[in-house]
Amino acid sequence: MKYLLSVSLLLCSSSPLVWSFTPTTFISTRGRTSSSSSSLEATSNESSSPTSRRNLLQNTAAAALGILISPQLASASADDKPTNVYFGVGCFWHIQHEFVVAERKLLNRKDNELTSLTGYAGGKKTDKEGRVCYHNFQSVADYGKLGHGEVVGMNIPEASIGDFAKEYFSLFTEKGERVDPMDRGGEYRSLLGLPGGMNHPSYPLVEAAAKAKGMSLVKGEGNDPDTLGKKMVYVMDSNAYPFYQAEVYHQFHNDFQSPAYGKAYNGLVDAAVDDGRVKITGCPDRI
Repeated sequence: MKYLLSVSLLLCSSSPLVWSFTPTTFISTRGRTSSSSSSLEATSNESSSPTSRRNLLQNTAAAALGILISPQLASASADDKPTNVYFGVGCFWHIQHEFVVAERKLLNRKDNELTSLTGYAGGKKTDKEGRVCYHNFQSVADYGKLGHGEVVGMNIPEASIGDFAKEYFSLFTEKGERVDPMDRGGEYRSLLGLPGGMNHPSYPLVEAAAKAKGMSLVKGEGNDPDTLGKKMVYVMDSNAYPFYQAEVYHQFHNDFQSPAYGKAYNGLVDAAVDDGRVKITGCPDRI
């Protein structure tokens, strides 16, 4: 006899994650018994009253939960959990385009599933309203003055962090420099952010990608200086140094290192604003 049990677990978090298992509990065949199967067989031989059937289901569920939700299953599900990360190296317009390409290539995401957005990170503070803004004539929450750098933030499966790290380090030149060395200052420093920083479980994969490029990783302390000429990247704990989305104007923008990306790419911002993936920041903006 074989019983099928479906178990669904709903984890409460900022991004709810549902784990769904449909495992099978195996009952002993004739001539072979085990402690768990014996109890189930004994139950099945009792009267078919509602109480007996309820006991059977309860015992089956308890056995399945104890046996089937193994560390391996939990680990596999954890590997796929959505994780917010960010990467920065020079001007964020070019970097956003490259990570949009990476999301499509590595995750097969469609236009309405893209999460790569330009923004700011790595600074120690915001203005009184919690804003971080691009340089503006009003001097409102200037990201450079607040110690932030230009980055691209995205939400990807934890299991894909290593692949995205490889994409990131491929954006540096053979000499380990950013492609726009004419942009100078802490605003253009190289930095990346993971929850927990160097303590994140995927950090060794990031470290391997950096080593393959001949670059070093240094723990970021916030308001860090430029990395130009140093072949290094600051690693930030994104819990302590979070990502602040940039203004609408800076999303899906052409850059000055490449030919124009085209109207289809530039137009992605409209759909992203409409469906809420891109927010109005409260900063001076040109929409």
